[in-house]
Amino acid sequence: MDFIIVTGLSGAGKSRAVDALEDIGFYCVDNIPPKLIPVFYTLCEQAKPEMKRVAIVTDTRGGDMFSSLFETLDALRQEQKKYKILFLDCSSDVLIHRYKETRRRHPLSDSFEGSITQSIHYEREVLRPVKEAADYLIDTTFLSPAQLKNRISALFLESSDLSLLVNCVSFGFKYGLPNEADLVFDVRCLPNPFYVEELKNLTGLDEPVRSYVMKWEQTQGFLQRFLSLIDYMLPLYRSEGKSQLFVGIGCTGGKHRSVALAQLLYNHLLEKGQRASVHHRDIKK
Repeated sequence: MDFIIVTGLSGAGKSRAVDALEDIGFYCVDNIPPKLIPVFYTLCEQAKPEMKRVAIVTDTRGGDMFSSLFETLDALRQEQKKYKILFLDCSSDVLIHRYKETRRRHPLSDSFEGSITQSIHYEREVLRPVKEAADYLIDTTFLSPAQLKNRISALFLESSDLSLLVNCVSFGFKYGLPNEADLVFDVRCLPNPFYVEELKNLTGLDEPVRSYVMKWEQTQGFLQRFLSLIDYMLPLYRSEGKSQLFVGIGCTGGKHRSVALAQLLYNHLLEKGQRASVHHRDIKK
């Protein structure tokens, strides 16, 4: 049975994530107190094969009951009940903007005299151990609802027991590092198409930009070592049981060099039969 525990910061997109999981065949239940999770797990086992893909949401809306989550997870492990944790994260600034835009109350705001900022800070600290234990981490700061749905589909459309998924993400350093990144590669050392007038307004998805980036000896040397390193590391991550690997490739603005190389890495992984996805975070900025 695929049993996914969805949690994370309030406003980070858990409801949209659950909608996406439901769309690909998961039976989903929202806001389950942690102490009820083992009981629900057992009921799902008894209902197989109808309940072979299940996702539940548990978070700080449960108040003091949420503090029993780790005790519950330990109990599941002792009973050899397999599960995965999906954690939804987001920057505090974006969360504040979302709450102001929707005019919804943060579930912890009563404890902080209505302060959204203090509520988010406290919740982030409470959830830190859960985030560190998560099997999957998705930062929705820069993701549209459609992009979040695509990310969920890439992770869970097939069995979560399958080999790890490699997420190839291009980004611009001027807009900040991707919070999910396991590995980050800086390609600002390579020749920049931005300074070529006819390439400036194109992106790394366009053939003229790709050709320009790839024609240099520096790029060829980097690419050879880069792909060799990734190929070497993937079996090591698999042997450790890692479910998701997030490879960030950054240039200055996230439109040219990083896009071309992230796309190239994605194609290379697919050719080798590796599950992979690609996302160009800052290409439209």
